Amino acid sequence: MSDIAGSAAYDAWHASQDVNVGAEDPWYLLVRGELDLDRDIAGRRLLEIGCGRGGFACWLAQRTPAPAEMVAVDYSATAVEKGRAHATAAGISGITWETGDIQAIAHRDASFDTVFSCETIEHVPEPVKAVAELARVLKPGGRLFLTTPNYLGPLGLYRAYLRLRGRRFAEVGQPINQLTLLPLTLRWIRRAGLHPEIVRGAGHYLLVPGRSPRRLRWLDVAFLKWVALHVVIVARKPPG
Repeated sequence: MSDIAGSAAYDAWHASQDVNVGAEDPWYLLVRGELDLDRDIAGRRLLEIGCGRGGFACWLAQRTPAPAEMVAVDYSATAVEKGRAHATAAGISGITWETGDIQAIAHRDASFDTVFSCETIEHVPEPVKAVAELARVLKPGGRLFLTTPNYLGPLGLYRAYLRLRGRRFAEVGQPINQLTLLPLTLRWIRRAGLHPEIVRGAGHYLLVPGRSPRRLRWLDVAFLKWVALHVVIVARKPPG
């Protein structure tokens, strides 16, 4: 496993957070909107890497028809333990919980029918390597569901403003916050040998000094996906 800076910080942050029961964060809702239960889940072997405290992995494991197996992996042992404890308490079975690094996934080539990575590659030192690993463990014909922020919109301008002021951008205390941009993420996916089938965006925010960003939902239209903060890319691995 590579040494991701601040592993103790990740554990401390996850320890302070609840399990995201129902997986209703904007990025999970985008993924859920593009899932084909028969194609992507029913009887399939699934991987979610960067599973956090396990809310989405539990949601996937409860679909009908059910997956054959759900493997949930996170770099933070604290997050994994929280996910496992929640699944046990809720009576949710069929999930294998693991700690691991998205940049060096501890599974063989072509191990999974469907792979999920949500809001993770922006928090590792080498996102290109992470995307290549996601492609490596995906079976031919399988699909990757990838979300990562797109800083082509107002949040990107805010990052630029902070840089000009000599300040560092930090997303909820994360030690690593890569500048991910939708065109760049698509390039990484294609370089890994995957073919993007769906690109969808949502989340346009008005930044107001001293206040939380205000979401402008009326801007969540297809042609503005290139400047949306939240994006999902669904990419297929060509048949072998």
